[in-house]
Amino acid sequence: MNICPIADKCGGCTYQGVPYEQQLKEKEGAVRGLLSSAAFDPSLCLPIEPCPDVYRYRNKMDYTFGDEVKDGPLQLGMHKKKQFLSVVNADQCQIVPEDFNRLLDATLQFCRDKGYTHYHRRRHEGLLRYLILRRGVRTNQLLVNIVTSPGDFAEDEYVNVILSTKTDHDICGVLHTVDDSRSDAVNPTEIKVLHGSGHYEEVVMDLKFNVGPFSFFQTNVPAAERLYRDAIALIEGIEGKTVYDLYCGTGTITQAMATKAGKVIGVEIVEEAVEAARRSAARNGLTNCEFLCGDVLKVLDGMPALPDVIVVDPPRAGIHPKAMKKICSYGVKQIVYISCNPKTLVQNLVSAREEGYEPVYFKPYDNFPMTNHIETIVLLQKLNS
Repeated sequence: MNICPIADKCGGCTYQGVPYEQQLKEKEGAVRGLLSSAAFDPSLCLPIEPCPDVYRYRNKMDYTFGDEVKDGPLQLGMHKKKQFLSVVNADQCQIVPEDFNRLLDATLQFCRDKGYTHYHRRRHEGLLRYLILRRGVRTNQLLVNIVTSPGDFAEDEYVNVILSTKTDHDICGVLHTVDDSRSDAVNPTEIKVLHGSGHYEEVVMDLKFNVGPFSFFQTNVPAAERLYRDAIALIEGIEGKTVYDLYCGTGTITQAMATKAGKVIGVEIVEEAVEAARRSAARNGLTNCEFLCGDVLKVLDGMPALPDVIVVDPPRAGIHPKAMKKICSYGVKQIVYISCNPKTLVQNLVSAREEGYEPVYFKPYDNFPMTNHIETIVLLQKLNS
């Protein structure tokens, strides 16, 4: 088994050095424990589904500029374990493609040669913030996005460095994002396309998607594709049915369901994601799905058609109790819940039980080996339906 050389420092992975079968056992045990603590039968949990690829599976990584020790050499990588203000160089990461490690090295060397300083949020000074790398697994495309504060950055020279870096994938775009906020999250003031395109292309379940520099998109495409297929297969007689897809993001599973269902309505609060979903649906020639922007609880009151089935794929915080109550109030026979956080999932299952729904299918997926993240599919059935 390969062990990452910075496993003792990096705050990104929690299972480095742990045999994969043991990782799966611990994750499955954690999920069963959560079910049991909420008075659900833990035997409801099916065996966890292993990841198709244990290494090199991520198609996106956000790297931070900083230093490992105060006023030390410039570093580019991940926050140090239990020391958020420190950054460790991550040029040998095993869960990203080798191209990411090569581009990280090239970027760090360029910035060191230029004498650039990293951004200090408390002082609101310094140039370098983040390097965001994305790749199209099915298209072999790479999108490079360097994020800085306002200031002098040698854009043309940087493009030349990136294009001269040996990569297995094709560089489809090099971007420079300028951010003048004090936030840890990126809040673009300006996004400049220095070379090529401002997005990369991906194919999921035979559908084509344009993915922008900050678009939400599944970071493990083969694993997500399997998850979506399994979730859709749980819907009884989907042909001709009207489906609500709530918390739909960029509409990947919405469009996959639209190839089978009568009508699918996706709801998402992030405007950029909704716009991207509409564009990709048009590109894929899908006329039976539409996307609404807004908070689920508010949008549900004005939905244009009643659902036959509801699919939910909320963020890690889960579904607000009021929204869960509203979703259950439709009384549909089936609710398919796709979760990225088993803790909030189980909390929502308790709320659903109070509204007359019981989980009849529960399966965890390990889509992110070496980390503590667990995806889950649950089928909720309306009692006495």
